[in-house]
Amino acid sequence: MLDSLFKGLFDSDLTAVISVSDFLLCIGASLVLGLIMALSYMYHTRYTRSFVLTVALMPTVVCIVIMMVNGNVGTGVAVAGAFSLVRFRSAPGTAREIGMLFLAMGAGLIAGMGYLGFAFLFTVIMCGMFLLYNRLDLGVRKNASAYKTIHVTIPEDLDYTGVFDGILSQYTAKWELVQVKTTNMGSLFRLTYDVVFPHNPKEKELIDQLRCRNGNLEITVSKQAGTAMEL
Repeated sequence: MLDSLFKGLFDSDLTAVISVSDFLLCIGASLVLGLIMALSYMYHTRYTRSFVLTVALMPTVVCIVIMMVNGNVGTGVAVAGAFSLVRFRSAPGTAREIGMLFLAMGAGLIAGMGYLGFAFLFTVIMCGMFLLYNRLDLGVRKNASAYKTIHVTIPEDLDYTGVFDGILSQYTAKWELVQVKTTNMGSLFRLTYDVVFPHNPKEKELIDQLRCRNGNLEITVSKQAGTAMEL
């Protein structure tokens, strides 16, 4: 009964059928590999939650696709063409959206080959793991509040090279000058720093020290945003 449930509609005597135990074993191994890769990527790395979730689930999607193709040249060409459509989407999406699109394509591929039982099993397992990872807050950075961006405005006659190095070294655990921009018709400079505060941040003291150095011009402290091309 169980074997007939997961038998493909287009299977013949010459077609090798994947057993349920082998299918579950491959999915379990792929999930473990994806989780290991996601945790490894998170270690001392700037990341987004959607990218971590996608990395954790993507090996299983690829594993299922490879198992379903299984040497069929026609199916392989169709898969390559279908997956290439992701690159040419008109509206850019997050990694989570792209990952879910791959999940949907994988389930559709399995169903299209006639393995309806496997398609339902794959969908239930992957959606369950996706919800579980969200429930466990996998990929949520615990110290996100420590990453800040500071914009400091200085007069044009002040040499910005290393002018705030001593202050930033005293109040931050890590800092980097990422942008220098002229403003107000070139009469002012606007410096942008990405900083990481220690466990006991002293933002007020830092701002006061910067105000004394930049002539009490405008200073902005905000959350550190990701880059425009980041997933």
